[in-house]
Amino acid sequence: METKSYQASIKLNGIGDLLIHSPVYEDAETNGSYDFTPMFEPIEKYLKNADITIANQETILGGTEIGLSTYPSFNSPFELGDALKEVGVDIVSIANNHTLDRGEKAIMNATGHLNDIGLEYVGGYRSEEDRNTHRILNRKGISVGFLSYTYGTNGIPVPEGKDYLVNLIDVDTMLEDLEEIKSETDFVVVSMHFGQQYQPLPNEEQEFLSELLISEGADVILGHHPHVLQPVDWISSEDGDKVVYYSLGNFLSAQEGTERLIGAISQVELTKTIEDGSVKTKVSNAKLMPTYNLHDSETNFRIVPLADITDDQLEGANSWYEDTEELIKTFTDDIDVVPYLE
Repeated sequence: METKSYQASIKLNGIGDLLIHSPVYEDAETNGSYDFTPMFEPIEKYLKNADITIANQETILGGTEIGLSTYPSFNSPFELGDALKEVGVDIVSIANNHTLDRGEKAIMNATGHLNDIGLEYVGGYRSEEDRNTHRILNRKGISVGFLSYTYGTNGIPVPEGKDYLVNLIDVDTMLEDLEEIKSETDFVVVSMHFGQQYQPLPNEEQEFLSELLISEGADVILGHHPHVLQPVDWISSEDGDKVVYYSLGNFLSAQEGTERLIGAISQVELTKTIEDGSVKTKVSNAKLMPTYNLHDSETNFRIVPLADITDDQLEGANSWYEDTEELIKTFTDDIDVVPYLE
């Protein structure tokens, strides 16, 4: 009897914080609507070259109905979600410290619009039933589950009886969620909103939680919140080495300071092998492509490969690229920092 064997691999890309300050959405305003797609055009092909791309939607997409707003209490246009879908994003993480900035109405508006356009979301939900519906994407016979959590909500209390509005970091809850979704998938990706803002290295809590989640079955951890890049590392588990990107930094924002203008597109390969009736999975080929959030005095925002930035645009551009590569490799050399993703 012939033994059936099968192997498939997919690429998973991730991008960091979409932090939509007023200069960004004002720059996108067009004839009474908003068009963010030009901001993504220089890097669109690098988002679309993956089988799955996940983004961290830091500001709630509550739409103009409730009034757009900027820091410290954000609300962003629906049209950003439209642009993300158009440029290749498949799922957005919405569990972060700004999820509750504009209350339950904004969350309902945002998730309603994302449902309307067919862009998946994770980390904040419309109901308990919505929260209990696992976010699983299937590509090439490989199933990938997504989870998302935040350390807090800037002191805004979660409405009583509505914990489903935002996933908070709670070890017992996370491990229960992980156990459930792991049983239904080949791989699990966890977005974690944690760490200290503007710090280039992860803190002890980031390391502890990452090691815990991986020991319990997570395969890829994508970190957000520091607004600057942090190193990548591999963590050993019973099922092989797994990868953590401690912080992917800002992808699109109006924050000042070069470190906050440098973001990244992460990429990792997920491989599933079936041989002699047994299933094996592997996480490999971790890469990171540095990006730069270019703008002209808070107009003409666009995200470009850091490798394309000239000294006229950023003094010492080549040194910034080299320093970024050194930072990313602080914990491991087993990460390719590349000028362009293939």
